[in-house]
Amino acid sequence: MNISSRFVAQMLLFSGTLMGVSMAWAAPGQSYRLSCSPHPGHGFQTLAGTGYAAAGYGFDLGPSPDISVAGCTAGQPFYLSVKEPEGNFLVTVTLGNAKAAAVTAVKAEARRLMVFPLATQPGQFVTRRFVVHTRTPFITPTEQVHRKPREMGDLDWDHKLTLEFTGEHASFRRVTVTPIDVPTIYLAGDSTVVDQQKAPWAAWGQMLPAFFNDKVSVANEAESGETIRSFVSEKRLDKVMSTMRAGDYLFIQFAHNDQKPGRGFVPIPQYKQLLRHYIALARSKGAHPVLVTSMNRLAFNPKGQIVQTLGDYPHAMRQVARQQHVPLIDLNAMSKTLFEAMGPQETLKAFVHFPANTFPDQPKPLADNTHFTSYGALELAKCVVQGIREDHLPIAKDIRHGVPLFRPAHPDPFSVWTLPPDPFVSGQTPYER
Repeated sequence: MNISSRFVAQMLLFSGTLMGVSMAWAAPGQSYRLSCSPHPGHGFQTLAGTGYAAAGYGFDLGPSPDISVAGCTAGQPFYLSVKEPEGNFLVTVTLGNAKAAAVTAVKAEARRLMVFPLATQPGQFVTRRFVVHTRTPFITPTEQVHRKPREMGDLDWDHKLTLEFTGEHASFRRVTVTPIDVPTIYLAGDSTVVDQQKAPWAAWGQMLPAFFNDKVSVANEAESGETIRSFVSEKRLDKVMSTMRAGDYLFIQFAHNDQKPGRGFVPIPQYKQLLRHYIALARSKGAHPVLVTSMNRLAFNPKGQIVQTLGDYPHAMRQVARQQHVPLIDLNAMSKTLFEAMGPQETLKAFVHFPANTFPDQPKPLADNTHFTSYGALELAKCVVQGIREDHLPIAKDIRHGVPLFRPAHPDPFSVWTLPPDPFVSGQTPYER
């Protein structure tokens, strides 16, 4: 047995040790019924004068909005947190303001998009329901995920559920949070999938929840810099397996870091072997594995055609999908069609390309050909949703009513993308290997 094979064998044994672990040690979730009114009525608690640090629920991470019977309203993004353990939670938000027009988008945890920008007139209120997945680093009371320094303090890893309200005069009237038992879509991947913590960076995994109704949850376990092998050695796969149940899904997308020379390099045979391992573990839980080929980088030839920069990794994943009879979402092929339809100049808007000093502490231009803006991440998420439909996955029935079919050959123009900006920004490239 060579060194590579021995390593894989050790990882397979290591990641199988916690398959029988249950989450019985975790605390049960709580329910909250919160209102902006100082006199909220039966069963609701007022948000007036509350802060998360003092009460375990309330406004968090910055200035509180204006709070009145008309609604909780601000001209800049604001945050509401409630203390919760790991799990899935049904969130119901009543958006709008009794006295003023508003445009409100809702995100959860680390910039996970839950509600697209929604316009309301004075006195108009609209209710939206969605499921938020929360997690902690713990696999067992004594075992944790090996996190990178950038993950310390990340809203995806704490012991609370955080909502961000953003938009032009963003406003809500009521919020309820309650534990819920629904199927979970687990995402295993790298920086092109992860919940990017700060703008202008974004990834398709953090856009995906907005396309689903309240019958399914998205648990984005992806992390920047991961390979299919490091995801195992850092116990991230163990983390997924510790909470995965029958009927859940495991979406798997790796290649961007696996192909890079150096310590993190994963040769094709090992890559395929580990894909089979992920598939086997998911199936052992009664869950549904789904393979997702990695999207292309920004690399055009003089004829305006995308150049394949991921070597044989997409082809290797296609082979494993056929051999293992696993659904495949060919995001590599779809992104080629998408970017070529956009053309070299318009595709720049999908990637993080900005002049110097566009953002604080950014003295040099950003010209990143791997990572995406919110616009690019949204277009890729639409490709994934379309792949779910075309593969006839059972969760296709849980795509929100009114979400249209998406054709990568006909991308949305940049002019229609109006997601409000986030308050937390960074000019630093996400961690890579």
